[in-house]
Amino acid sequence: MSFNPFNTVSPVADKASFDAGLRAHMLRVYNYMGLGLALTGLVSWFVANTPAVLQLFFAANPQTGAMGPTLLGIIAMFAPLGFLFFFSFAAMRSSFSLLQGMFWLFCALMGISMASIFLVFTNASIARTFFVVAAMFFGTSLWGYTTKADLSRMGSFMVMGLIGIIIAGIVNMFLQSSALHFAISILGVVIFTGLTAWDTQRIKQTYAESHGVETNNKLALFGALSLYLNFINLFQFMLQFMGVRRD
Repeated sequence: MSFNPFNTVSPVADKASFDAGLRAHMLRVYNYMGLGLALTGLVSWFVANTPAVLQLFFAANPQTGAMGPTLLGIIAMFAPLGFLFFFSFAAMRSSFSLLQGMFWLFCALMGISMASIFLVFTNASIARTFFVVAAMFFGTSLWGYTTKADLSRMGSFMVMGLIGIIIAGIVNMFLQSSALHFAISILGVVIFTGLTAWDTQRIKQTYAESHGVETNNKLALFGALSLYLNFINLFQFMLQFMGVRRD
């Protein structure tokens, strides 16, 4: 039996407690992210393989025969942007249970908007791309978690690059340049790989036991959303290289 007249906790105990809490926090982040990806994939596959549901969101062009979004499909595609604005500006004032429900709904809507990939690419190439991206993602995330280097400067550079490819993508909607599309895809892979490492380090650094359970739960959900978006975007860019189009 130990005796501590000043009722203090040893630095070793403090560090052990912090490390255990941090590991639990990161596990929550990855669990939310993984479940969100699973929900997105299931919804996407269900929509693409259920003709009655598919027709609500996608319809064939009478002239070209190509599948395009219906009005409801366009709404489903842009609805996640509204959720992102909510998470950005109203999240900390909302309850964790509300945020959790919004997160699952966001992932489901992303599944609807991504159902078109099953119409364009073969199932085998989608699965192959997913596993390659998963390996890239978790390797990069592990490096971001373990590295002692400060990645904040790299993160700022990657954010500027992200703004650049968004602008380039909008411009290419009018130019329809295959060379520019190829360059955007390459830069997209590089940028979201870098953002994965930076976001992982940032999530690790924002954790603190003093925040309390409610705040740390919110931070875990926000971290999961950041990594989820990195994974989804990395997957979509890699699909441009590895995806095999249907005949």
